[in-house]
Amino acid sequence: MMTVFDNLAEEVAGSLSERVRGRVSAIRGLSVTAVGLPAPIGARCAIRTAHDGAIECEVVGLQRGGSLLSVFGDSTGIAPGDRVECLSGAPRVAVGMDLLGRVIDARGEPLDGGPRPRLNQRVPLYGDPPPPMQRRTIDAPLGLGVRSIDALLTAGKGQRLGIFAGTGVGKSVLMGMICRRTQAEVNVVVLVGERGREVRDFVEFQLGAEGLKRSVVVVCTSDEAPALRVRACFQGTAIAEYFRDRGCDVLLMMDSLTRMAMAQRQIGLAAGEPPTSKGYPPSVFALMPRLLERAGRTPGGSITGIYTVLVEGGDVDEPLADAARGILDGHIWLSRSLANRGHFPAVDVLNSISRVAEDVVDEGHRRAAREVRKVLAVWNDIEDLVSIGAYSPGSSLEYDVAVRTREAVTAFLQQDRGEQCDFLASDQELRRLGEAIARVRSELSGGRAN
Repeated sequence: MMTVFDNLAEEVAGSLSERVRGRVSAIRGLSVTAVGLPAPIGARCAIRTAHDGAIECEVVGLQRGGSLLSVFGDSTGIAPGDRVECLSGAPRVAVGMDLLGRVIDARGEPLDGGPRPRLNQRVPLYGDPPPPMQRRTIDAPLGLGVRSIDALLTAGKGQRLGIFAGTGVGKSVLMGMICRRTQAEVNVVVLVGERGREVRDFVEFQLGAEGLKRSVVVVCTSDEAPALRVRACFQGTAIAEYFRDRGCDVLLMMDSLTRMAMAQRQIGLAAGEPPTSKGYPPSVFALMPRLLERAGRTPGGSITGIYTVLVEGGDVDEPLADAARGILDGHIWLSRSLANRGHFPAVDVLNSISRVAEDVVDEGHRRAAREVRKVLAVWNDIEDLVSIGAYSPGSSLEYDVAVRTREAVTAFLQQDRGEQCDFLASDQELRRLGEAIARVRSELSGGRAN
């Protein structure tokens, strides 16, 4: 259903297209050069082909003598001399409460078979991040419903966390658990570069009807144009900003940051940028902070960002992963070794960190978390000795404590997909586990003293 605002937007777009026109002069893959088109970066355009078709595109660069356009779909049928019309100026996103419970594409069109959502407001697609001095301090925890994360890698409202893992380690299942059980009021889930088969599986089985009711899902599959994949990430962020400005605590989940970077790499290389680290052009590393810095806590609300990063071959130090870690406020590493043992979620606590965890929990929680981390670190050192039978009880107090409490710690870190566990329950279980470890240490040290 068209609103008054939509009609006005169409009139404005129509007047712009009458004034701003150009012609196709060159085509290279999904990159088109147009001459005589004085449109700004980010403007949405349409190429009118000889068969009266309209192919949407976006201005991604300017060079001497023309504008560079990235095509949203198949470039088949575009020919030199085809007319190019500007459909808009600075791109904007239609938003509204009617988005809740919906699955949409990178253009805002519904994918769930429902009617077009009625949206009465438009916000900038490429908005500015909140000014540094206007951001509120992150001092309140946000429960994500995953015990190992809530207890040992506690997230704060407005934090940005990365989930780093290879393929097939359980990222999608973990994301679904978080969306269903988080304390955030609204979820915005962006699926970029996913296989089409997995989208419905995620929405129906991982997210479920319970999670979908308070979620907006933005989907752009791997077969769609690179410009649309990048746009989907900014569209999801703009939608999250709308709900944040209405006073909500929003959880923005993006899967994956790597696929967005790959899409931008295609755009940048087609536009003539030089390849740098691992073939990524400079625009990729400039784009990431522009996107990630838009999450955070403001006087009106908060956006807590969780971004997945695909790590090729388990190399967490590859350029893209390293750049993401430098921007984010913490990272969660999913271990293939743990996943292969049936340990779910496969969170490697020792190789993960939340930079705000110390600021959002009290001293009792911190003390218990330190006890658990110490057991994990010591067990990591002696596991091989125990496995081959070379461990000798009584040689070290901390070794003995780790051997006695390892099973309890492992059971605490595992959580079945259907198991409910809110932040308060995680906090209480962590404190009990910390006290149990302290008692074992006291008993063992007392026995040695005697």
